[in-house]
Amino acid sequence: MKKAILVVSFGTTYEDTRKVTIDVIENKIKNTFVDYDIRRAFTSHVILKVLKNRDNIYIDTPEEALEKLKNEGYNEVIVQPLHVIPGAEYDYVNNVVNKYKECNAFDNILVGRPLICFKGEEDGVPDDYTIMVDALSNQLPKNDTVILMGHGTSHIANAVYCCFESVLRDRGFKNVHVATVEGYPTLDRVIPNVIDQGTKEVILMPLLLVAGDHVKNDMVGEKEESWKNILEAEEFKVRIYLHGLGENIAVQDIYIQHINDVINEKFKNVGKTHKGI
Repeated sequence: MKKAILVVSFGTTYEDTRKVTIDVIENKIKNTFVDYDIRRAFTSHVILKVLKNRDNIYIDTPEEALEKLKNEGYNEVIVQPLHVIPGAEYDYVNNVVNKYKECNAFDNILVGRPLICFKGEEDGVPDDYTIMVDALSNQLPKNDTVILMGHGTSHIANAVYCCFESVLRDRGFKNVHVATVEGYPTLDRVIPNVIDQGTKEVILMPLLLVAGDHVKNDMVGEKEESWKNILEAEEFKVRIYLHGLGENIAVQDIYIQHINDVINEKFKNVGKTHKGI
């Protein structure tokens, strides 16, 4: 039986951060699941186009990767996203997988969950939020104020960010705030909360898999509206943590666990209903 794990990320055009995040995670998956062949796909068509035109690098979309696996006679496929939340990119991955399920292209094809998905408060439901907070505990300072930069989205999954901050509070991280680039809460919503804590020093830290475009430009870029410049204009002393989540070993291990959960059919039906079918 031919088995493969397709590792799907949004992607990045920055080689430096890719090497220490996506590449490392893929290699860890390869070394952990030795009975599976490992393949790569990116969901950002913009990034794929840049890599092709600028660097002559060709990386598959999820559709292209699955079509190749089908044509090569693979029987079992696990698709593991490296996305942080179950947002639009995760929907995209599931939509593609469902097409291959409908035509019975594989004996079995399953999708793992992203980094932060379920907030289990009862047996049989994973508590991805608490697991993620614990994974970050080795990089979150105990006494300093931190603003985590999330991506943000118009997708309903944007609610993850506020829930995640709530769990940070539950775990004792009263000085860690979550803001997003393209959703709620925005940085201007978070700044008053930081001021209310009586501090004018903050650490900016990515809540993103890679320290790519959003980090290099939106967080610390030279433009006036970068988060660093906005905070400094408000007379904050700003320090920068320039490492994507994918560099955190504990975060890497979460993805490994999510693949194991798929293999063991753990949490298979969590969040699903058969009503209306």
